[in-house]
Amino acid sequence: MFGKKKKVKKDYDRQNQKPVLHCSICTGETVAGFKDLRTGKFEEVMLIRGAGDLAEFKEMYGIEEIEKEY
Repeated sequence: MFGKKKKVKKDYDRQNQKPVLHCSICTGETVAGFKDLRTGKFEEVMLIRGAGDLAEFKEMYGIEEIEKEY
């Protein structure tokens, strides 16, 4: 009844989107999301506050490598 929450694997369009970290040079804020390869539009998914958040994002979507954009 009171156990750990099950981790739900989410999926994204691997042919038309790529995982990206948007990093602000000024404030240091980092946002994880997906960039549409056709339009270049960025879709925010979650704010990254530390290594734990980044690991959770990678695990949630099954990502091994992620590119940074400034």
